[in-house]
Amino acid sequence: MTLLQPNTPWWQSAIVYQIYPWSFQDSNGDGIGDLPGIISRLDYLNGSPDSLGVDAIWLSPIYPSPMHDFGYDVSDYCNIDPRFGTLADFDRLVSEAHRRGIRVVMDLVLNHTSNQHPWFIESRSSRTSAKRDWYYWADGKSGRRPPNNWAARFGGSAWTHDPHTGQYYLHSFLSEQPDLNWANPAVRDAVFGVVRFWLDRGVDGFRLDAINWLGKDTSWPDNPRRLAWRSYYRQIHRYDRDQPHTHEALRALRSSLKDREDILLVGETSSDTSGGPAAFYGNGSNELHEVFDFRLLRSDWHPDTFRRLILDSDRAVPQGGWPPVVFSNHDQSRHIDRYGAGGEAIRRARATALLLFTLRGTPFVYYGEELGLRDGRLRRADLHDPYTIRYWPWKTGRDPARTPMPWDDSPQAGFTTGRPWLPLSQAWRQTNVAGEQRDPGSILSLYKRLIRMKKGSNALTVGTYHPVDGGPPECLFFIRETLVDGQRDALFIAVNFSAHTQKISLQTVHSELGRTGTLILSTDTQRAEGPWTADHFLLGPDEGIVVSVA
Repeated sequence: MTLLQPNTPWWQSAIVYQIYPWSFQDSNGDGIGDLPGIISRLDYLNGSPDSLGVDAIWLSPIYPSPMHDFGYDVSDYCNIDPRFGTLADFDRLVSEAHRRGIRVVMDLVLNHTSNQHPWFIESRSSRTSAKRDWYYWADGKSGRRPPNNWAARFGGSAWTHDPHTGQYYLHSFLSEQPDLNWANPAVRDAVFGVVRFWLDRGVDGFRLDAINWLGKDTSWPDNPRRLAWRSYYRQIHRYDRDQPHTHEALRALRSSLKDREDILLVGETSSDTSGGPAAFYGNGSNELHEVFDFRLLRSDWHPDTFRRLILDSDRAVPQGGWPPVVFSNHDQSRHIDRYGAGGEAIRRARATALLLFTLRGTPFVYYGEELGLRDGRLRRADLHDPYTIRYWPWKTGRDPARTPMPWDDSPQAGFTTGRPWLPLSQAWRQTNVAGEQRDPGSILSLYKRLIRMKKGSNALTVGTYHPVDGGPPECLFFIRETLVDGQRDALFIAVNFSAHTQKISLQTVHSELGRTGTLILSTDTQRAEGPWTADHFLLGPDEGIVVSVA
């Protein structure tokens, strides 16, 4: 079968693997993952007969940083933090990754810098600084009150008073993360220069952090309140984000890359942003290539929720854009714990894996997800992340999803020879790469099968998504299909979201499905592959299947 058309962008068929550098592999025994460590594990990702088979890695921030927000407070955009290595290490990582057919995607923080970045140090030096308006500065109200009521995402006011110049500066996140003023052309040109710096080193794309915060209403009106007391989600964020200038900035970035149409731009936005993630595709060819939709990362394990959000997300992407598919990342509890709450976590994790690789879009795999790695059970003394600490124990926070990668059952799980920066997940002796590599029924083995199935199917790489009605409400059904070189490729996917076996007959949709087919994959290790009929079939508890249909 001929896969893809010659002009199809690489990311439409790619599997992207997110690496949290702190936690992937330590090479020098300091307990912190680093670039040489990542290089040493590239064969696990691709390039060997037993590899996972991913096509790209996305690196969470590795820039120099005081690490108030673990790298999202950048103090130098054009260097590598010594914790992780050097620019020479980075160049070697790109070279070794490319040699194995792995592209490299960098995290790029557009909205803010560290307060230790030279740009901000110069900006706050005086009111007449040449870089004063590279950031947002404003006079306070009488009584030494901030310019308005805007709340920071991580709690408290979005304004901090600077006694040296007597004004307030804006920070949408931590006070150590002042917001860049994207209305200033000099800021735009400086950041575009950063983009070129990394492109010249061989980078293949960028994950753009917090894009919907780029624009602000600089008349500084108060945000409307939902309730009387102060909290980020008690405000309607009408003026501090989601402004028209956001789209102007993204269009300018896309335009600056006209000569590099092979570069992926994938954006992160708030789940409650105005217009939803689809707003940041522009017309499909003038803003971002992909935009994360995080609503399923905040949803429960329920077919109606998945059915609605999947269809809504799929239909919202304009022609020319492409959806990413993601269920876990560095900011959320791992999906095996979220979806598994109150049920069979392993079975639900296997069904989620099937959805990850059969829905339309680019799958993003969060490191350890392919093992069924659970959130760490951390104590207050174990925590490092300021957001997690601030809301502990009322919110799970982010540290539990960032525990080190377990490679084997040796001391410290093969991650480090020292003391890991975060404690290992509790089940690392059972949940690790070496053990799951040997087990054909493991979650890792399932991920490998799903990745190879996706890469071998036109329907799963570029095919359309069609929901199928007519079955039990506890189940989700859809078809992925396409026509390439005159040959139809069609797959029927079914997932049971209940804890009970479902008896299913889909006679009413034979014209869409065909009466018979071949079951080519099940998330249940006891299910035999082979002939299948739409007249009558069974789905086990939390089971997902893939059927090749006529």
